[in-house]
Amino acid sequence: HLLLFLLFVGPFNCFASYSRATELFYSLNEGLPAGVLIGSLARDLRLPVAGGQHSGAPQSPLSFTLASRGLGGQYVQLDNRSGELHTSAMEIDREALCVESNGATVFGGAVALSISSPSPESCLLLLDVLVLPQEYFRLVKVKIAIRDVNDNAPWFPVPHIRLSVPENAPVNTRLAIEHPALDPDVGTNGVQTYRLQDNYGVFTLDVEENESGERTPYLIVMGALDREAREEYVTVIVAEDGGTPPLVGSATLTVGISDVNDNCPQFSESQLNITLYGNSSLGTHVTTVHAVDMDLGSNAQITYSYSQKVPQPSRDLFHLDESTGAITLSSKVDGDTPRLHRLIILGNGPGCIPAVITVLVTIIKVMMRPPEVVPRFIANEAEGVVYLKELEPINTPIAFFTIKDPDEKYKVNCYLDGDGPFRLSPYKPYNNEYLLETTKPLDYETQQLYEISVVAWNSEGFHVNKIIKVQVLDDNDNSPVFPQQLIELSIEENNVPNAFLTKLHATDADSGERGQVSYFLGPDAPSYFALDKTTGVLTVSTQLDREEKEKYRYTVKAVDSGFPPRESIATVTITVLDKNDNSPRFINKDFSFFVPENFPGFGEIGVISVTDADAGKNGWVALSVLNGSDIFVIDTGKGVLRAKVSLDREQQSSYVLWIEAVDGGDPALSSTAKITILLLDINDNPPLVLFPQSNMSYLLVLPSTLPGSPITEVYAVDKDTGMNAVIAYSIIGRRGPRPESFRIDPKTGNITLEESLMQNDYGLYRLLVKVSDHGYPEPLHSTVMVNLFVNDTVSNESYIESLLRKEPDISIEEKQPQISIEPTHKKMESASCMPTLVALSIISLGSIALVTGMGIYICLRKGKKHDRADENLEVQIPLNGRINLHMLEKKPMEISNI
Repeated sequence: HLLLFLLFVGPFNCFASYSRATELFYSLNEGLPAGVLIGSLARDLRLPVAGGQHSGAPQSPLSFTLASRGLGGQYVQLDNRSGELHTSAMEIDREALCVESNGATVFGGAVALSISSPSPESCLLLLDVLVLPQEYFRLVKVKIAIRDVNDNAPWFPVPHIRLSVPENAPVNTRLAIEHPALDPDVGTNGVQTYRLQDNYGVFTLDVEENESGERTPYLIVMGALDREAREEYVTVIVAEDGGTPPLVGSATLTVGISDVNDNCPQFSESQLNITLYGNSSLGTHVTTVHAVDMDLGSNAQITYSYSQKVPQPSRDLFHLDESTGAITLSSKVDGDTPRLHRLIILGNGPGCIPAVITVLVTIIKVMMRPPEVVPRFIANEAEGVVYLKELEPINTPIAFFTIKDPDEKYKVNCYLDGDGPFRLSPYKPYNNEYLLETTKPLDYETQQLYEISVVAWNSEGFHVNKIIKVQVLDDNDNSPVFPQQLIELSIEENNVPNAFLTKLHATDADSGERGQVSYFLGPDAPSYFALDKTTGVLTVSTQLDREEKEKYRYTVKAVDSGFPPRESIATVTITVLDKNDNSPRFINKDFSFFVPENFPGFGEIGVISVTDADAGKNGWVALSVLNGSDIFVIDTGKGVLRAKVSLDREQQSSYVLWIEAVDGGDPALSSTAKITILLLDINDNPPLVLFPQSNMSYLLVLPSTLPGSPITEVYAVDKDTGMNAVIAYSIIGRRGPRPESFRIDPKTGNITLEESLMQNDYGLYRLLVKVSDHGYPEPLHSTVMVNLFVNDTVSNESYIESLLRKEPDISIEEKQPQISIEPTHKKMESASCMPTLVALSIISLGSIALVTGMGIYICLRKGKKHDRADENLEVQIPLNGRINLHMLEKKPMEISNI
């Protein structure tokens, strides 16, 4: 678009811009990171800095633009304002951009990225840059030369190079290596030298450089070669470039030594002496001559022939195989046949002087024929091999043998030669008939093949051997055998599914299919165990849990493929090893213990029972107190909870502890339990009298006080609870003008006036009140002195105080407090007597008065008994907590009956 705009501005401006074309040249190394400065176009073109003044007029800012965002924009970044060229994020690889040719150009729009190679070391990146505004417009040709760095190691096109050198190659023979090393780098960074890792003292390398600068390595022979001594040499060829530091590449070089015909046939002996019987049949093998040629292939081909010195009769009598050197009898020996034959045999090789060996054959004249052995097989026989099944019974017949003399002149005997359970015996009543049979069962697993000979000889000493081979056929007489009858395995619990346990292996001494073993699980094996029938691999398809089952025991069976099949059984025991996958478990989530207060220190409060389903160290459990450890301790081994000190319920009535159980696994698992300790009350506190506060206090009682009026009260509390805190009041001592005038309520402690006061009753009354609880096993009590002054006024307090200071002479009287009988009880008891009165009146009208008197008497006696019961019942009523807030240290207390 910018070019189109310039065309419309005017053709003359375009012509002017062509005349102002400029060329800049830069160079940089390949492989530089992004942001490296290549050059500054503004500085190198000497253009004014943007924002300066020119001829007094304001100057427009310079603008630098690539003529097209083509391929060149991938490798450089151009700052539009400053004109600075930097490398981009795409790394410049000279070997990828430049090819070793006459030049290749890749165009990207109107701007070309040109790759030209006028020489092997040149690699140019061409860019077109437009400079604006109009007054500075020009087209700048930027050439960037990419310098090579040594970033490529030499490499061979093939990993294995093979050369062939004839063994008679002269010293300094040069062989070009057809696959020289390649290096994409150029100049000194390219391949410079070659070397051999091991030259064996017979090779070296030389490098030749052609007109185009290509270097070709040559292998030079530096010593004599002998293929018969060594057929090939294997070494490593190393190519090294000229970079700093140099880089190397290598390939395996194998130099094969090719054979030349430099060896001739040779016999190991110069003469052979052979004896031949005159009665030998045609085709009898006499001997074989053998020569050796150390060369290979056709150079080692040997043929055998008679020398011209061998007479024709000997040639006709003995046939010589020209390929194998075997000599056989080719015609019948008779009385005219010479007894000594001298056979001169030549071993001929290509281009060689023949090797010579002499064979002396001496023919012994025989006047009789040897004995004959004629077999007739009973067992299966083929080509001289008898086939017998193993486990055949004893005395199994194999063959009959007929032994005879062809001339019928001599006596012939025979015997069996060879090892094995066989016997050859005369078969009577026939003469010269012998039976071959077994003497014990054959065992294929012990020996499969026997070779025995039936030897016949006559009285002249001539003998004949008849060789018989006995092949034992296998039968399925062996069961598979496990190496051990008890297979003990172990696996950790929580295994992965289809985990490998073991590979069973049983052997079967039988052969073929009879020895092929298949494996099966016994009927007692759990369904999640699997046994591969062919391989014997035993696996478990599911996760095992030791806590669910620790040991598995079942049978496996190995069955062969014989008919009928045979099998053996082994027992597999699997021990599931423990993993720490179970946290300790308390028998209860919450434990509650009731402990009497004042329990001795370190006494046993209770036992914390905890279990862990794991085994061994994983199942060891250690207990600890998380809170309250300054008061309580726990026996880790037995779980016994103890208190370090004696506990007082009145200070704290209950404790809540958290006990942690930690097992011995790695990592350890833990759990916690809540422990509640409730202290049971013991009657260890006597009642505390809160009022009156002192034995020296007194109260004025007016003589006009009416009987039944409340005078004062004794108020006490007990820190214990339950029956230990139930308080009863009684007057155990009195002193005064008429001390019986006052009564105390055993339940409330209220003191009331019983009778009217007279003139003679004036004075000081001292009442000793016993305040007692109902504790068990023994109640506790306190006493207080209640002082009452009966008078109209208190005119002389000092006198009264002096009387109070005197020790009173009061006799202690221990008696139960008297509680009055309520009217309701009288009505109930009277009502309960009415049926008795009616019944007695009906029985005897005459004795109504007597019976009525007796009934009244009985009812009155029952009423007194119930009065005592009610009195005891009322004494045991707990304190209702009537507390005057103005009294000192009166605190409400929570009372419960545990």
